[in-house]
Amino acid sequence: MNPADNSPLWIRGARVIDPSAKRDEAKGDVFALDGRFVDQLSATDQAKARVIDGQGLVVAPGFVDLNCRLGEPGRTARETIRTGTRAAAAGGFTTVVTMPDSLPAADNVGTIQLLREICSRDAAVRVLPTGTLTKGHEGKALAPLGTMKKAGVVAVTDTTSGVQNNEIMRRALEYAAMFDLVVLDHCQDSSMTEGGQMHEGAWSLRLGLRGLPRAAEEIVVSSDCLLAELTKARIHLQHLSSGGSAEIVRRAKAKQLSVTAEVSALHLLLTDAALANYPTSLKTNPPLREEADRLALIAALVDGTIDAVCSDHSPCTATEKDCEFDLAPFGAATLETAFAAAHTALVAAGHANLSVLIARLTHGPAKALGLSAGTLKAGALADLVVLDPQTAWTPAKSDLVSKSGNNPLVGRALVGRVRATFVGGRQVFAA
Repeated sequence: MNPADNSPLWIRGARVIDPSAKRDEAKGDVFALDGRFVDQLSATDQAKARVIDGQGLVVAPGFVDLNCRLGEPGRTARETIRTGTRAAAAGGFTTVVTMPDSLPAADNVGTIQLLREICSRDAAVRVLPTGTLTKGHEGKALAPLGTMKKAGVVAVTDTTSGVQNNEIMRRALEYAAMFDLVVLDHCQDSSMTEGGQMHEGAWSLRLGLRGLPRAAEEIVVSSDCLLAELTKARIHLQHLSSGGSAEIVRRAKAKQLSVTAEVSALHLLLTDAALANYPTSLKTNPPLREEADRLALIAALVDGTIDAVCSDHSPCTATEKDCEFDLAPFGAATLETAFAAAHTALVAAGHANLSVLIARLTHGPAKALGLSAGTLKAGALADLVVLDPQTAWTPAKSDLVSKSGNNPLVGRALVGRVRATFVGGRQVFAA
């Protein structure tokens, strides 16, 4: 990422929401100097500052995304660091945690170093790499977690492959705990989902598509919580889709286990009924489930059982998605519309206030991985987002900067839009 612009920044008269500091001011100011937040600017710095009128807008910490894919290395037809991080900035994300299922897989120091070098040259926002939990994310032999930690990974995961052997998962958790690494897990028992295309239910029966049952997710969520209790390791459950999974996490947290969880914005907004006409852009893993699941996930997010909203950005090319539903790859490109989707589902629908949503996009995910992000406190890096929560808009392909062609919310009415994004006090996006 390019060095921050050192000119002072003054955002004046906006609603300021910073859940990390329990701050929610109807009208306040935010100041940044030399790439970091400050409590106040001197008279000299105020005279030199770039002043932004925040009337009618909301200022919040930059969003933190714990689950996205940025294409490089090896999948540049789908996305690149340059396009993906600009899409992140357009969605209000200033820190993104990228998954290691690249080509080659990020299971070694060389690949991680390559990614960091590309990011230093091309990234518009902060990119934090993860490493695989097992070699080649094949679930067989543990990857060299210690050397990858030294190379800069912030967590380890086998992404959508998942570790299907509980003994290997136990040893992986113990090994990761030695290096204070959080294990991220995609919860899916692959023996129950072979050939599955969408959620197993009335709609899969009606559409003639093989289903992925809730139990395939809930079994692994349960085993992960049991292993977290056994090993005392930290585990973060990725993109939960089932109401039953949320209830299992709720019980685990009641026992004070080191378990955190996330949900994608798309799963807060839509259900499997949206697949009625076989739109391949909505073929995701985990799949969109039923209305009861959607409402249970919202309730769990509001009460803090689920810690974070993620984008689950999984870009595919338009050509890859332009085929029969059962042949299309899983994935949706969602970085640019994640806030709007979550805001529409939660705040505009009356399930939660804006402060709760911002907490789950900033302080919640940062705390889950122990990241220095998601705050407006003085001394912190000046990463922030300016929001217009009242704006109704309909995303069009021409609005989007992601290289991929599979954003499923193009043409769908949403409420709430990102107006500007700053990283280290430097503006990286303006609507």
